[in-house]
Order: sequence, then structure tokens, then C-alpha cells
Amino acid sequence: MSAPDVATEIASRVVSAVKDGLDIEISPEQALVRPAGPGRGWDYQSNVAMGLAKRAGVPSRDLAGTVVDRLHVEDISELPTIGGPGFINFRLHDRWIEDELGTRLDDDRLGIAAAADPRLVVVDYSAPNVAKEMHVGHLRSTIIGDAITRLRRFCGHDVLPQNHLGDWGTPFGMLIEHMNDRGWADEPEHSIGDLNGFYRSAREKFDRDPGFAERSRARVVALQEGDEATLRLWQGLVEESERHFEAVYRKLGVLLEHEHLAPESLYNDQLADVVRELEELGLTVEDDGATCVFPPGFTGRTGEPMPLIVRKRDGGYTYDTTDLAAIRYRIRDLHARQLLYVVGAPQRMHFEMVFAAARQAGWLTDEVDARHIGFGSVLGEDGKMLRTRAGTPVRLAELLDEAIERAEGLLEERGVAPGADRSRLARDIGIGAVKYADLSTDRERDYVFSFDRMLALDGNTSVYLQYANARARSVLARAAEGGAAPRRRLSLVHPAERDLGLRLLQLPAALEDALDDMRPHKLCTYLFETAVAYTAFYEHCPVLTADDALRASRLALCELTSRTITRGLDLLGIAAPPQL
Repeated sequence: MSAPDVATEIASRVVSAVKDGLDIEISPEQALVRPAGPGRGWDYQSNVAMGLAKRAGVPSRDLAGTVVDRLHVEDISELPTIGGPGFINFRLHDRWIEDELGTRLDDDRLGIAAAADPRLVVVDYSAPNVAKEMHVGHLRSTIIGDAITRLRRFCGHDVLPQNHLGDWGTPFGMLIEHMNDRGWADEPEHSIGDLNGFYRSAREKFDRDPGFAERSRARVVALQEGDEATLRLWQGLVEESERHFEAVYRKLGVLLEHEHLAPESLYNDQLADVVRELEELGLTVEDDGATCVFPPGFTGRTGEPMPLIVRKRDGGYTYDTTDLAAIRYRIRDLHARQLLYVVGAPQRMHFEMVFAAARQAGWLTDEVDARHIGFGSVLGEDGKMLRTRAGTPVRLAELLDEAIERAEGLLEERGVAPGADRSRLARDIGIGAVKYADLSTDRERDYVFSFDRMLALDGNTSVYLQYANARARSVLARAAEGGAAPRRRLSLVHPAERDLGLRLLQLPAALEDALDDMRPHKLCTYLFETAVAYTAFYEHCPVLTADDALRASRLALCELTSRTITRGLDLLGIAAPPQL
């Protein structure tokens, strides 16, 4: 059983003190307990007094004094002090930190408690389009979605990834018709590169040739009605595309498998029923021949209501219909209690409207948490969208290959001999660098893609974290050769030891912060600060040359640091090689 997180334990005692001194009931979150920044002289701070002063009608500093008078934290902390307008500051007992660190050494979960209310969570991410090569535009959804999947799964939830491939609708009628026109449909095999080129040509023809556009739409109808020849061609497109996607996922090291595919076509048989149910509920309106749902509160620039088009004038269905079918299926059939859509920020309005319509229909209830996890763009070093010199999106497979190649060069510079081990290490470093550069940025912000920056040995990079872990493993390995080992009873005699030990106890809080609003960068920040604290410890606290008892204690800090960084990187989908 994992011990309570430090901040959680202090917060529970602040809650009791507020109730005892002020007869006010608050939640642990309202206790506003947070770790203090380095060099402050205290370890944790509660801002509860400022939050309650107006409600209680008491000056915040006086209120803080009332709370402190009734706080019982003597087993954890020195006597709390009051700073400024009412900050309550806590400095933990060294002995308490030492005892907690000893407990963590015996805890595989490093103090992270499993969810008290585990639920089925559906995470919708990646979602490339069939017949197109994956490009840099798919990077963030795939990486962020995979990290969220790992984080929630580790917390004890039943997490189901869903890869909502774009494999249906007008683009495929257009592509198949173009292949028929050129006589390519009867050729036995086409590579993903071929299909990518076919698609561009078909798109150009569709835009300039009304006759071709009309035939393409008719081909879509044939596809929807199950025409055998059309379905056979379509299936070939899907199978080749899936081979390409799976190869990219393997290289990127994400959890997506074939079983997680949930393409648009999966919902084709449900679309008519979705529209029928919306009609029966009285939620649809006929607008210029199309069947629409107008969720309340959504208007355009001129104030006109904004529709979700669920059936077009020609009887076809739209992405809106498919997304509504997916949300209904995931709740009714899969019984999901949390739906997370990791899709770019420009789709925010679309998902808000889909969620609103699903609530109107009664599919999405208060028992289900549905969220759009938006993210910014990947930019080139010129500050514009990352593209090739020809102006096309950078192919994702090529970008990953370059990351591995550059990591190989870095290892060569460091004198690592060629071979299978170096190749594996280059992959761990290169792919980890790409992932971490993405995840360490607040997901709602754009970020500049720079190989030089992400592969740097200093700064907030995965390479820095991997190096810190490798340094800790090296110390432990050399100690083991001499028969020395960590011990469960720690002794923190140097400030750098205490700083590192305190940081190691904050992993559960960092993970909780990252999951509160699905922002993996908060875990990245914690891991970086932990690595910085370990570097300071390494520089100021000799380990192998210390006397026996102190050496064993410091080896325990090395062990906990390595396990913390390794666990944290693993939750982000990044390897932590023991040597670097």
C-alpha cells in the first residue's frame, strides 16, 4: 500500500484545522498546499488563508494564525510559520523525510496510489488518414495520446486506445475513381508512397473536373452500398495504409496496435440509426435539404446558429455523424466513463458542439467525463509550420529516422563503439528526444522542432534525464563490484541530499498534477528538476569514497533517483538505458 503523498497529508490536516478553528468545511484541494520553490527555507506552503479570508470575514494573516494554532503536524513538520499576508509554511523533519524515503525503496509504485475509483477510459488519438503517409502533423496527437494512455493505465484505470482512422467518405470515392481512370486499380500492389501520389492527383482532378467530381460522389455511394469491386479496391488501400501506420508506431514506440483501430468505417452501419434517433428526439432541423442539429449556444460571427450536419442533401453522412456515432457507441456499448479526444486545438469548437449534441440526445450524461485534449502545432526554426523545402509536410518516418541517425552521430562523438548495442541506444536516445521535446511543452502551445536543442546533453531534454539515470546506475554498479549496496535507513547530512530526497517524495504530486488537466509537461518538469537535484547531489556528496554507513545511505538515494527517472520516462513512453 502506497503512503499518502506529502502534500495530500498536509492538506488533510489543514482541512481539519480549518474546521476546528473556523467551523468551515473545505476540500483538500481548497487547502491549496503546494511544494515550495528551491531556496525558500521551507518545503511546502498552504495558501488557504487568502482563499478563505473574505468568506470568513477575517484578515488573512489572522486567519492563518487561527489555522496554525490548531494544526497537528508535529510528527511531519517543524512548527509552521506564517509569511506575508498569510502564507503557512512547512519545513519537514529530516527524520520524517528519511523514513519516507526508506519506505519508497520497498514500494514498486514509488508512493503513487492506485485510483480509488477505476474506470474505463477511451483515449482517441493519432487518427491518420488511409492512403496518406503519416507526417509531422500526426506527431503530437500520437505522442500525447500515448503518454496519457500510459499515465492513466498506471493509475489503475482500464484504458482503451482508439485509433479513429480516416478511411471513409468522399476522399475514397475520389481516389478509387482516379485509380480506375488510370488503369491502376487492377495492379496487384501499391506502396503507401504510390497511394500518397495518387491521392494528390485525384484531389487536383476533383477540384477542376466537375464530371470526375460527380463520378467520385457516385463511387462513394457504391462504397457505402457495398459494391463488391469498390470494396475490394478500398480494402487494398486500407491494408497497405495499416502496414505503413504500424511500422511508424513500432519505430515511435507507442502502444497502438491493430486491435485499437476504430476507423470511420466501423460506424457506417450505425449512422442511419444515429440520425433516426436524433429525429425521434426532435433534435433535427431540415436546412437547405440537409439534416442538422443545432446545439444551443453556438453561433457564427454574424450571430447565426451553427449546425452539425448529420445528413447531407444527397443522403450521405458526415464527420459530424461519425463522431456522434462514436460517442454513442463508446458510452452505450463499451460503457466508458471517460472519453478523451487528443486532437489539434483548431477542432475545439467541433468537439464542444458534438459533446453538446450528445448531451441533448441523452448519450453523454454527468456520469461520463468527455474532454477534448487540444494541442498546438509543430513549427520549424523559422517559426512557421514545419515543412520540407518543397513546402510539403515532413514525413514522420523520415523525421524519426533522422532523429536516430543524429543520435548515432552523438554516440560516435562520445566514443561509443559501433554495433547492435549502439544502434539500440541511438534509437532510445533519438526517439526519446523527439517525444520529450513534444511532451515537455505545454500541449496547448506551439513549439519549435530543433534536433540540436532536443539532443542537447544539458537543459530540459530527455538526453539530460537519460544521462542522469545512467550516471546513477554507474555509481550503483561500481559499488556492487565492491560489495556495497543501498540501505533502507537513510541519513541526510548534506543540504544537497535533503533537497534530492524531498524532490523524490514529490513524484505522486507531480503525476497527479499532470493528470488533472492532461498536461504531461508537468511530469517532464518534475523529472528535469529531479535530475538537476541529483546532479547537485553527485557534485557535492561523494558516494563511493564515503564511510560505510553514509555510502549505503547515498547509494539508496542513487537507487531511488534511478527508479524515479526510469518510471517517469516510462510513463512518457521513453526508454531509460542504464548506460549512455
